[in-house]
Amino acid sequence: MTLLYTEVEEELRASVRGLLADRCPADAVLKRVESETPYDMDLWKTLSREIGVAGLLVPEDHGGAGASAREVAVVLEELGRAVAPLPFFTSSVLATKALLQVGEEDLIQELASGETTAALAVSLAASPYRPLPETVTVTDKGLLNGEIRAVAGADVADVLLVPVGTALYQVEAENVRIEVPPSLDLTRPIATVTFSDTPASALGRLDVRRVLSFGAGLLASEQLGVAEWCLGTTLAYIKERHQFARPVGSFQAIKHRMADLWLDVVRARAAARNAADLLAGDQVGFGDAETVQSRELAAAVAKSWCSEVALHVAEESVQLHGGIGMTWEHPVHLYLKRAKATEIALGTPGAHREAVAALADLPAPA
Repeated sequence: MTLLYTEVEEELRASVRGLLADRCPADAVLKRVESETPYDMDLWKTLSREIGVAGLLVPEDHGGAGASAREVAVVLEELGRAVAPLPFFTSSVLATKALLQVGEEDLIQELASGETTAALAVSLAASPYRPLPETVTVTDKGLLNGEIRAVAGADVADVLLVPVGTALYQVEAENVRIEVPPSLDLTRPIATVTFSDTPASALGRLDVRRVLSFGAGLLASEQLGVAEWCLGTTLAYIKERHQFARPVGSFQAIKHRMADLWLDVVRARAAARNAADLLAGDQVGFGDAETVQSRELAAAVAKSWCSEVALHVAEESVQLHGGIGMTWEHPVHLYLKRAKATEIALGTPGAHREAVAALADLPAPA
């Protein structure tokens, strides 16, 4: 096991970062989130065709790249740095992971190409440690009825993957009602999905808890990217901003705050990389009980730590930017909103800490 980035991972990072810098600068993201179509699907097609990010988790014999969670984590870091409004996490991580578990080859190949986008129809606030609310039912004729709220990626999905009990169903998005209410994270809208005698195809048995745990562990890498951007941008700003004829960053109090933030981000990188490395072995199967436990522990540690670090660094970034940080024109508010939204996504920090205590067999607090 190594937490260092490989040469292939660094090349992947450079390719993704270069394309995002060209096609997804901060002013373009700000302009897009003010429109009726916050997701940049043209950029998504380019990333999928030219770099192959949509099929990273998909085996080569299914039309994918045959990569692992490590490469996925690198892409998520870069998407977090750009708060890119793309369905990578919802389609190429959560939905793809669910399909790999049930063994649905045809749809996997479509997702790997990037021509088809899917969303796992669960609330973004769903926790790996609690059963999903039973809000959808299946009739004897295989029709779905019910409603699922706060589904990320549903508004740009061609296909919805709906867990009902222990089964996974495939539904064409055009056959359901999808409503997008105002959401905190403008770059990742959430939707309410309503089923009314909706035709569905059963795909197989799904352990949704493990899919959510896998997603939570990799979401930590996106949070790391958010934190790194906030730290780097703030450092550049306090070097340029002058007060009392001195750079703001030269004041001792600011130096201490920045040093603390840097340490937090370094620790976040270690936690996120550890989770990505262990989850890299969890492509299709889950291994023995001890291996599964070590992966879940790493995911819980990473998500609990990176959630709070991303939010704290984003909050400090807003404050240290002074008045400009409070304006709509500066993109830092997008990072703060992404950090807050992902903090409660796929399990809160508190829920993951409780899981860490249970998985590590630590005594409960008095």
